[in-house]
Amino acid sequence: METKSFDYIIIGAGPAGLASAQYAARGGLMCLVIDASMSGGQVGQISELENYPGLFPSQNGSDFMKTMKEQAESFGAEIVEGFVSSIDKKDDTFIVTTRKVIYYAKALCIATGAVHTELGIPGEEKFQGRGVSYCAVCDGPFFAGKKIFVVGGGDSACSEATFLTNISDDVTIIHRRDTFRAQKAVVEKMLYAGVKPLYDTVVREVLGENKVEWLMLENLSSGKVTEVPADALFIFTGMVPKTSLVDMLPKDDNGYILTDENMMTAMPGLFVAGDVRSKPFRQIVTAVSDGAIAAHAAQKFLEK
Repeated sequence: METKSFDYIIIGAGPAGLASAQYAARGGLMCLVIDASMSGGQVGQISELENYPGLFPSQNGSDFMKTMKEQAESFGAEIVEGFVSSIDKKDDTFIVTTRKVIYYAKALCIATGAVHTELGIPGEEKFQGRGVSYCAVCDGPFFAGKKIFVVGGGDSACSEATFLTNISDDVTIIHRRDTFRAQKAVVEKMLYAGVKPLYDTVVREVLGENKVEWLMLENLSSGKVTEVPADALFIFTGMVPKTSLVDMLPKDDNGYILTDENMMTAMPGLFVAGDVRSKPFRQIVTAVSDGAIAAHAAQKFLEK
């Protein structure tokens, strides 16, 4: 199998990974980014990126990530598409194995991000791709003018619900509490767009023949269960960090990897950046910050 060596390897080509690549390459490190899909992570699914400082007016998330990739490459970072099957360490060298190439580096950054959680209710798995979705930008256009429901109460859920009002005039957001967790400005924009809120409610089951046709809802205050007609259910109820490659590292109670202020983990030379890291606030701007700090710390680490 072919082998290649770099100073610094980053796994994940989202905002954290590409920002880290830019700073590392610009600082003179031989830098490699490996990603299985090159989709730009969650950002690639955003229709209007409007809260990134200095980016005004809003921009499509996919275009934003394309620019980040080109910018990192312009400084000399190498970016490849590939599936990482394992990470090992021998002495002071990390060994990153893919299907075709084995890579070596003295410093490594995990920027694998997180994935959407599932509700785990009857019918959810059955109707995935047939009315159940976790990406409004990807699947929303299939339900133009249809009856759409969104589940969640955070920034992502409210932003996606707002986007779906461009596709249908009948969008309802279901939240298990009586107030949204999302930022006030995000909620206000959503309600102004015409999204109908359904508080203190959860989805118990997704029903239909060959596609989503009904939702079984339960009001948590009254305990009343009702069935409502539906064409689509978009789920945005949280994220699960992608830590399988480094499960040996210490994590917080929610499974996010612990680091110090320099993004260093308990293993010397192994850094973590972005949504996979334990921190109080997860946004594109914080992911980019993590990546830049990790690159700077990696350079200092390698100088030693």
